[in-house]
Amino acid sequence: MRTDPFCWASVSELGAALGSGDLSCVEVVDGFMARISALNLSAVAFIDVYEVEARARAAWLDQHGSVHPLHGIPYALKDLIDIKGQRTSAGSAVFADHIAEKDAEVVTRLDRAGGVCLGKANLHEFAYGATGENKLFGTAVNAYDSSRLAGGSSSGSAAAVAWGLVPFALGTDTGGSVRSPAALSGLVGLKPTYGRLPMDGVVPYSWSLDHLGILTRSVSDCAAVFGVLTDSNNSGESSGGGHTLSAWASRISSTALRGKTIGVPREFFFDNVDQEILAATESVIDFLKREGVSVKEVATPDLRFARTVSLTIQMPEALSFHMPWLEKRPEAYGEDFRTGLALGQQLLAEHYVRAKRFMTIYRQEVDRAFETVDALITPSTPIVAPKIGTIDVSTNGVTEPVGNAMMRFTNFFNTTGHPAISVPSGIHSSGLPMGVQLVGRAFGEWELFAFAQAINVEPAFKLPRPAV
Repeated sequence: MRTDPFCWASVSELGAALGSGDLSCVEVVDGFMARISALNLSAVAFIDVYEVEARARAAWLDQHGSVHPLHGIPYALKDLIDIKGQRTSAGSAVFADHIAEKDAEVVTRLDRAGGVCLGKANLHEFAYGATGENKLFGTAVNAYDSSRLAGGSSSGSAAAVAWGLVPFALGTDTGGSVRSPAALSGLVGLKPTYGRLPMDGVVPYSWSLDHLGILTRSVSDCAAVFGVLTDSNNSGESSGGGHTLSAWASRISSTALRGKTIGVPREFFFDNVDQEILAATESVIDFLKREGVSVKEVATPDLRFARTVSLTIQMPEALSFHMPWLEKRPEAYGEDFRTGLALGQQLLAEHYVRAKRFMTIYRQEVDRAFETVDALITPSTPIVAPKIGTIDVSTNGVTEPVGNAMMRFTNFFNTTGHPAISVPSGIHSSGLPMGVQLVGRAFGEWELFAFAQAINVEPAFKLPRPAV
């Protein structure tokens, strides 16, 4: 069976092979299912695998021809996203028997586009946590070093793509839960503008901060999936409208960067960072200069309280959703999440309202920065993937909880709602991936893709494939 060659293929390459008839949808699903069967016990990427359903879907697509942009292309969903008739566990014993009554809106769009869901991906319980550690279903592991974390909370989505089990996956991002695992796992991870992708049918964590996101192995794949999901036509058909995978990919490859300006917010975002990650970020900035991009130092808002603002919004909103189950089955929750919900009970309405006001101020100040620059650049994370079970990390003599470190540079942009993408910036001497974060104007994803694509195709920033 031709498993490895196409299990590492890009979304566009798979689309071309399926469209030409070189591969059938059933062949593709069989190949990926064989790889999942062989590797998921090691990767711990999937909670539920839809072997029967995916093969039936593939057979149906083979019978009905290729008129859809994602025709026959497999994907995974973070197990917060509903598929009718399937379990949405949210990574928790609380929802272990919860069966979805209808598809999430984003699943409807993927279905119309011809995609094939192979299963639900692992996660930190109810998305509460940056590490992805899960005592009930196991912890998704890093494809570059199985003793290390894949990142969280979209841990399984990242692991599924990094281990070559699917070409793309969807996750959610409340404080960096797509971008952080992307950086730590050597992937591209997009958090679009707040509200750009619909959250209907997605188990919420924090309504004000939750974003759906996309994890892929390349920027062009990410752009193609994003294009399909946000196509205003939304018929799912590629014929007649030119909305093919190659058309979406060409939308970024034809965009010139010369004359653009990128902002570098050195205060806060360049503090207490692993020296190799810092050097890799500076190398990316130097590369963009050579590509004709102007570089400008920009000031950021006072971010001393940014994490406090985020938590002050997260915990009361999470508590509001979870209260019915918390009152009936508190013992079913993991200890860390139960502790977080208890924190939500201590916060006053005054605290919540003040934090929401901070959100507005932060958004306005970042919008002002975009009056003079076209994008911002920061390291994605200040550390490489930590060992599983790590509690605290120290960088340049500063010690902090591991989860705080993993989200330190990402969570601010959930409070502002601006689109942000993590792109690989090279390989660390430890053999682990590093990443840079690019942030764009509200609803400026395509401009952001242009910056990200230039970095992603530059050989100096290419990563070796993980040996899995």
